[in-house]
Amino acid sequence: GRTEFKVVIKALSPKEVTRIYTPRPLDRNDGTFLMRYRMYGSVRKGLKIDILYGDQHVAQSPYILKGPVYHEYCDCPEEDPEIWQNVMSCPSQEPRITKDFTSFPTIDLQRMLKEIPAKFSQTRGAIVHYTILNNRIYRRSLGKYTDFKMFSDEMLLSLARKVHLPDVEFYLNVGDWPVEYRKANDTPGPIPVISWCGSLDSRDIVLPTYDVTHSTLETLRGVTNDLLSIQGNTGPFWENKTERALFRGRDSREERLHLVKLSKENPELLDAGITGYFFFREKEKELGKVPLMGFFDFFKYKYQVNVDGTVAAYRFPYLLLGDSLVLKQDSQYYEHFYIGLKPWKHYVPVKRNLEDLLEKIKWAKENDEEAREIAKEGQLIARELLQPHRLYCYYYKVLEKYAKRQASKPEIRDGMELVPQPDDRDSVCSCHRKKPLREDL
Repeated sequence: GRTEFKVVIKALSPKEVTRIYTPRPLDRNDGTFLMRYRMYGSVRKGLKIDILYGDQHVAQSPYILKGPVYHEYCDCPEEDPEIWQNVMSCPSQEPRITKDFTSFPTIDLQRMLKEIPAKFSQTRGAIVHYTILNNRIYRRSLGKYTDFKMFSDEMLLSLARKVHLPDVEFYLNVGDWPVEYRKANDTPGPIPVISWCGSLDSRDIVLPTYDVTHSTLETLRGVTNDLLSIQGNTGPFWENKTERALFRGRDSREERLHLVKLSKENPELLDAGITGYFFFREKEKELGKVPLMGFFDFFKYKYQVNVDGTVAAYRFPYLLLGDSLVLKQDSQYYEHFYIGLKPWKHYVPVKRNLEDLLEKIKWAKENDEEAREIAKEGQLIARELLQPHRLYCYYYKVLEKYAKRQASKPEIRDGMELVPQPDDRDSVCSCHRKKPLREDL
């Protein structure tokens, strides 16, 4: 599989010319390859993608994408969400979304307007209030820890360029921790705050994390660790990987310090190191500090230890996409896709206090074929659940479900500002969809 494929992407019509960046295909080391490209201009008629081995077409090449095909910054949304969802192959149900909304048969905006600014913005200070109206995005920040709104802004803007979003008004928590802990039968009951991370005792509605969202949007634009590039950099073949478990990370949880102690006592099983001290600085002398390690180098090891940081460790999706067995600490925290995973099928569970970690590593070494199978299953489910189109579908479905349950109409509130679509200076963008004539407006 090491021989180069040749990939040629052109506009279907010889009259159209556009710049397209096409890096070499990623070899996933299992007989499959990932071909990525990024457009810097749109085409009306469509694209033709030739994938050649020597001078022979392979797979279903040539691939024809019927036009129009737009580049990322072209603001040309599909007006009919049904058509868009069909084109994107969105699943009809997302079990996590169904579960998250069971506490909220109706959404009382008036109550939220009174309660959320008072309850959350002073103490937590990481809430952003959004209104989407006529496919334009408005927001105001509540509190001083809202810098991460740049990630939610970019995803909402990207989605609005692709499909006409429902009119909706919601509060997004851009901090680490979930914030709504009241139960459905409490008085007053919980209110629907949207967050990037959920927990077993909270009622937040969970979106894909800012990390996987940003990595998807930035693919082929300077971010090296994205959900696709990982798949072509999974290290040596299984039988050539180092037979030890690896952990690298900051000191954001005590169990991570415990890992380093275990590693010092059992270097033949575990290689764990802290790369930066912030929470437990007094421990640096005792435990030492190790240099940062390139993420692709993680996959030189057969086993990866995944331990929570302040909340769920957001590297988990990347570890699954590699070619190593993930040993995952039991956790109350979860990301949007965990609901599709099963312990012992997609990863090996480890107790919260890590008391059985060494035993699990030994088990993996003694049951190599089974360990390899679990690693493979984890990789396959992650490839399915974390494809870019699945993340877009997920965002859309959360907004759609939320909009249907609102008891009153969303409005642009005092203090809100328009979040503008980025300028499209680099590339021409002409929408094929007819704009309504002035007399039709």
